[in-house]
Amino acid sequence: MDSGIAAKRAKLENGSGKTGKRPQIYVHDYVDKEGSTTLIFSLPEKVGALADALKVFEKNHVNLHHIESRPSSEAKDSYEFFVACDNLRGGLEEAIDTLRDHTTSLQVLSRNPKEQGDEVPWFPRKIRDLDRFANQILSYGSELDADHPGFKDPVYRARRKEFADIAFNYKHGEAIPRVEYSKEEIKTWGTIFKELSKLYTTHACREFNHVFPLLIDNCGFREDNIPQLQDISDFLKDCTGFQLRPVAGLLSSRDFLAGLAFRVFHSTQYIRHSSRPMYTPEPDVCHEVLGHVPLFADPAFAQFSQEIGLASLGAPDEYIEKLATLYWFTVEFGLCRQNGELKAFGAGLLSSFGELQYCLSDKPEVRPFEPSKTSVQTYPITSYQPVYFVAESFVDAKEKVRAFADTIPRPFSVRYNAYTQSVEVLNSKAQVITLAKSIRGDLTLLEDVLKKIE
Repeated sequence: MDSGIAAKRAKLENGSGKTGKRPQIYVHDYVDKEGSTTLIFSLPEKVGALADALKVFEKNHVNLHHIESRPSSEAKDSYEFFVACDNLRGGLEEAIDTLRDHTTSLQVLSRNPKEQGDEVPWFPRKIRDLDRFANQILSYGSELDADHPGFKDPVYRARRKEFADIAFNYKHGEAIPRVEYSKEEIKTWGTIFKELSKLYTTHACREFNHVFPLLIDNCGFREDNIPQLQDISDFLKDCTGFQLRPVAGLLSSRDFLAGLAFRVFHSTQYIRHSSRPMYTPEPDVCHEVLGHVPLFADPAFAQFSQEIGLASLGAPDEYIEKLATLYWFTVEFGLCRQNGELKAFGAGLLSSFGELQYCLSDKPEVRPFEPSKTSVQTYPITSYQPVYFVAESFVDAKEKVRAFADTIPRPFSVRYNAYTQSVEVLNSKAQVITLAKSIRGDLTLLEDVLKKIE
């Protein structure tokens, strides 16, 4: 969900465009307390090689949470092992020193940036690794703040717990449980759907307006029906490989952005309180489904979003904050120029009746999207934005984000493997050679296609 980004704010709507209190709703950085340290090491193929390595952990009283193995991608006749360790008890440092003498390569991945040093920090390498932090929410799970419209409504609070339980119990690869929404919830959705639909043709970007009718035809986007996350996820996966994952509350910036690296969008499933249908103090299903979902079906926008996620993997804290700000001014509150006119593509605008009108008026300041400047721009969380940034196109924005990512001080590069839904860390000669072979194969295919076209 936009469970994601630091110091985000709520969307407030009242049809007239007036603003009110907008509490902080997105995320702050999370410091790991579970003692997550992962080792990736290679061993030559021989009987008993892993057993010998495991004895090192046993000797140093290091508890292991998880072990995986696979053939090494860097050397023949070798295996690569992925071991999740408890770094709070036992002599992990001593075990690592011993392992270095027995392995052909070893990387230490730490969840806590302060413990990283020159090592590769921990971040999800496979899409199922998102299970490890999906429930490390910061706020707004089944609990509500005292100023929340539903705080004094026991029925609404119980309903929110039902949605939170769905998210807490969800694991990657499972179908997202379908929800039977109540008449009151559907009425709330219908009020928002009806009002926003009036503005889309004139205020939203062409890519949004291209996809929205497809969602009506394929996913049940109607005034009298709240779409199911699984139906939407299936549609997005067919279009761009993006998929939805239910979440119970707000994730940290680092964790939320990491999901985007795998083309996974963490989405809420609950809906705002019926007493104030045009206001929500946190992202709800209306914001996610009406604001975010349509553009995740656009290939260029999907790639742009993933680039922000990939740039975040292993990035220092100060750069996570900058990337979160880039996300804020693009995916959430971005404008683009099409046929000489400004159009909205940010989900915070496309799910907000008042701000969608305001952002295209002559009231706010408009600046060109430049990541080096945009990433340090301050923004209010209690009012509409005084400044918006304009992207010339999603492709142009993607290239600019890539260039910005090159400035992030990481002793490695990352590459997403869509076939295995995993992230590959590139920091060795052997990995570069493997990458070059892959690129060469793509170039051969390109040459073949060009010959046939000619």
